[in-house]
Amino acid sequence: MTKIVRKPVIICVDDEVTILTSLKSELRKAFGEQYRVEIAEGGEDALELFEELIEDGYEIPLIISDYIMPDMKGDELLRRIHELSPKTLKVMLTGQATIEAVANAVKHAKLYRYIGKPWQNEDLRLTVTEAVYSYTQDKELAEKNAQLLQMNQELEALTRKQAQLIVELQEKESHLQALNESFLRFVPRQFLQLLKKSSILDIQLGEQIQQEISVLFSDIRDFTRLSETMTPNDNFKFINGYLSRMEPAIIENKGFIDKYIGDAIMALFNGEPDRAVTGGIEMLRKLTDYNTTRTRPERPPIKIGIGINTGILILGTVGGTSRMDGTVIGDAVNLASRLEGLTKEYGVPLLISDRTFQALKNPQKYCIRFIDRVLVKGKSEQVAVYEVFDADSPQLQDRKLATQSDFERAIASYHASDRETAVRLLNQCLQANPDDTVAKMYLQRCQEFSERFN
Repeated sequence: MTKIVRKPVIICVDDEVTILTSLKSELRKAFGEQYRVEIAEGGEDALELFEELIEDGYEIPLIISDYIMPDMKGDELLRRIHELSPKTLKVMLTGQATIEAVANAVKHAKLYRYIGKPWQNEDLRLTVTEAVYSYTQDKELAEKNAQLLQMNQELEALTRKQAQLIVELQEKESHLQALNESFLRFVPRQFLQLLKKSSILDIQLGEQIQQEISVLFSDIRDFTRLSETMTPNDNFKFINGYLSRMEPAIIENKGFIDKYIGDAIMALFNGEPDRAVTGGIEMLRKLTDYNTTRTRPERPPIKIGIGINTGILILGTVGGTSRMDGTVIGDAVNLASRLEGLTKEYGVPLLISDRTFQALKNPQKYCIRFIDRVLVKGKSEQVAVYEVFDADSPQLQDRKLATQSDFERAIASYHASDRETAVRLLNQCLQANPDDTVAKMYLQRCQEFSERFN
């Protein structure tokens, strides 16, 4: 549909037809067909014409009105025109207007200019030209201001939307971070790093690596008997209280917990085995501190056993499409578990394998003694087992160090079937250190062998 282009309208108002005709003629000469010139012979006619033109969508940049008219004074007409269209410029044309009338027109109608009668054609032309130009400038400025206002409003809306999106993004990031942190409580960060993954979302079923890792197993002694004295709620409180004290010792030594198995802990240490050994020692020291709070009959002190082994393991993910888990597979895992179980037999809290012992960066910094050689299930060769007793009480630790030479000679004699020498040396050890549970165990073995074959 073609848009109708309407010319801007200039209205001339006077009660004398000759004046109107002259005005119209002068304006046509000055502006040609650039403007549509309309005339009215009085104030009421002018108002009616003005309203019709506005209603029809015409733009009226200028009205020129006489002052002395029978039905309405020019200042009153311009005031009422101003109420209808404040942007239309007003020019008063008369030789009889009082200063008061002009002041009223300026005050109430924003009178643009006053031209006296008879007018000079050049003055009329310049006045109308300046008025129309001023109107056009004001209109363009208003349009630009309106555009600027709209742009500002749109920018504010976009800014609000952007701020809202930022808030939503931050909330989602916080939620995602919380989820990721929550996931990391189930899948440790170190596990992801070993698989060279940055996020749990990157892990696929069956991914695995083969690497030398130290495995630590720990378990509470007589937990079944202990748990029978507690309610289910107290059981969980006890286990969580205990595990929360053990966890820092592992984390602080650059290890991570692979899984909790009831009251048992399986932890992995990548890198130097010293981390695993130090972690095990710290666990026992924290247990000593924890036991200072367990002095009542219903809260007896607890004991744990720790076994550590180092070896080549396969670390990866196992499971199905709906459930998978991270784990480690290998003989080294089985031996670490076996060593933890042997702590009950030998009556000591911490045992390590010869593989771990040989790989220690500085074994002299620890209190370690050889105690036995054991067969691993499914293997034909024996594995040397060592006791780490750094976490023993100072008195017991000193006595073990003082008797270490006799103790290790006794063990060597026992394995060489020289039980007579073994018994003599073991008795010497127990005389100096009556609390040496391993020496007691070997002495009992010797006595049982003697009773069997004599």
